[in-house]
Amino acid sequence: MAKRTLVTSALPYANGPIHIGHMVEYTQTDIYVRFLRSSGEDVIYLCADDTHGTPIELNAAKQGVKPEEFVARFHEEHQADFRDFDISFDAYGSTNSPENRHYAELIYGRLKQAGDIERRDIEQTYCEKDKRFLPDRFVLGTCPNCKSPGQYGDSCEVCGKTYDPTELLEPRCSLCGTPPVRKASTHLFFKLSNHADFLKGLLGKPEFINTGVAAQLQQWFEKGLSDWDISRDGPYFGFPIPGETDKYFYVWLDAPIGYIAATELWAKKTGKARDALAYWSADSDAHIIHVIGKDIVYFHALFWPAVLKVAGFKIPDRLIVHGHLTVNGEKMSKRRGTLVPARAYLEKLDPTYLRYFYAANLGPSPEDIDLSLKDFRLRVNGELVNNIGNLANRSLSMLASTFERRLAPGGEGAGRKLVEEALARVPEVRAAYERLEFRNVIKAVTDIASAANAFMQTQAPWARVKTDPEAARADLSDVAEVAYLVSALLQPVVPRLSEKLFAQLNAPPLTFQALGAARYPLLDRSRPIGTPAPLIARMEEAQVNSIVVSPPQVEEKKPEKAAPAAAAPKPAEKAASVPAPEAGEVEYADFARVVLKVGKVLSAERVPKADKLLRLSVDVGEGSPRTIAAGIAEAYAPEQVVGRNVVVVANLKPRAIRGIESRGMLLAAGPGGKELSLVDPGPLPPGSEVK
Repeated sequence: MAKRTLVTSALPYANGPIHIGHMVEYTQTDIYVRFLRSSGEDVIYLCADDTHGTPIELNAAKQGVKPEEFVARFHEEHQADFRDFDISFDAYGSTNSPENRHYAELIYGRLKQAGDIERRDIEQTYCEKDKRFLPDRFVLGTCPNCKSPGQYGDSCEVCGKTYDPTELLEPRCSLCGTPPVRKASTHLFFKLSNHADFLKGLLGKPEFINTGVAAQLQQWFEKGLSDWDISRDGPYFGFPIPGETDKYFYVWLDAPIGYIAATELWAKKTGKARDALAYWSADSDAHIIHVIGKDIVYFHALFWPAVLKVAGFKIPDRLIVHGHLTVNGEKMSKRRGTLVPARAYLEKLDPTYLRYFYAANLGPSPEDIDLSLKDFRLRVNGELVNNIGNLANRSLSMLASTFERRLAPGGEGAGRKLVEEALARVPEVRAAYERLEFRNVIKAVTDIASAANAFMQTQAPWARVKTDPEAARADLSDVAEVAYLVSALLQPVVPRLSEKLFAQLNAPPLTFQALGAARYPLLDRSRPIGTPAPLIARMEEAQVNSIVVSPPQVEEKKPEKAAPAAAAPKPAEKAASVPAPEAGEVEYADFARVVLKVGKVLSAERVPKADKLLRLSVDVGEGSPRTIAAGIAEAYAPEQVVGRNVVVVANLKPRAIRGIESRGMLLAAGPGGKELSLVDPGPLPPGSEVK
């Protein structure tokens, strides 16, 4: 019997639209779930809107609607955005639901019965004008540590210091601007400090969480785990706490319980389980996986497991933590014009492009991804459109036009070897999916497609058809086999493109489960292929750039007086500012002295205190890799260059750069800075000469 697996993504807050930063997580989770389904696993993918809290209550009031109406609107919008990005939830619920209220009250009751709820009088900021206690994000003031103004009441965005809202200097209410007062109130606390030993043991399991993330969480134990305030005073949009007056569950108590409520919704909807406890009871044999961003690890790795343990529910088996998205090297921001709503993207571009690009940059660690619009366009056009899409279109179009859509019987020639070598890489791709090394999946699949395109160039069936048409048909049929395999391997990443290719091949979807016993030939050669057509169009520069709306430019007022002279630059800076002499013509003998070789980037890391440099380890076919300090860090993040083929100036004299002995230089085109594009020599082995 297949193992039962329940996978969740973090619940999006129902206070605004889904944006492309959110889509990193949902795409990552969806790819993994689609792979598990394709492998024959019994897996469900669940999510819900997170709907409670002060921000929603206040924004609903601003719009003159009830909070329930406010969140209902986003509930529909969110589901539409996810659906159009090909995110395949089995159920999508809401934390403002009867199911969530039932389990929130049940879990709270068990925490209370276990003696892990304690009443305490605390002092909070209170706005007398608005007549409400202010959550930390509704208090603004000056940081008590670095004295930076305009900071929120929980932490300073300048120095990173955390504090209580009552510690802010010159605090003011963010709603009305008046200074708040301090007022006492009785709150309910979950005694998280009682469970430090259990949580330390949990974080020590590498199968539960990334070891690097676990190490970062140790800081919470070093200063002592704080008990968790799970109550809020009214007015508040949330569930009333049973037995209390004007007290509500804090949103971070009932938000993760939304995972359980979504399971209950799925069970009711499908009848495939009696209730949520089929997965969430402490003795369940189900495998539960949460996929989350690194900004909410504390809640999921400490608070949530402790609550589940005390309440007698199942502890999740694994947390998969991802990084954040930047756009053109900038944090996502409305002010910068880089906060791109999912719907705004969908109005301009196919979601297949973004799903592919995210997969090409995703690994199992919480590394940030940069959506450089230039790299996005060039990489997707080069790999997905020109390599993979072109492979299918070239072979199928000629089969349809010249051979009446008829495939040749399986043969014993070079084409069979091509297909069998591609099939031999299936275990590698499967293992990469299992480890969530999606960038390695993309690397392997593009290698397979590149080999098939090289085979086409060598065999030249368009020329061979004149002298040996059956041999040409056999070659094209074997390339079609590779296209069929590629569509199967990429189906979790780009499902709509794979569906198109399956239809054009007139073949049933090929799954990872079927690939376990697959042998040459994969296709039923007695069936004609379908109707070929281009799978996906190239992206144009203007089309891609249009997804980012530049913020309005403020005209800078010229100073009336001349600015004071700048400090004298360092000698190196002076030298850099002197215009280089024109190159002029060179003799061929001078140019011939330059040795250019293909290199493969094995690893990459940023150089401390050097914004423009990456330290690379590059295989140039010499037995041991070279270290190269490359000034490409403004254009490429480290993870974007690992595994890439590059052109290396191989006989450049070694040079010390920032303490690194750099043995070579990479070729790139463009004016510099962010506008650089590495020269791609194609799928040649390291050490190949470039002439």
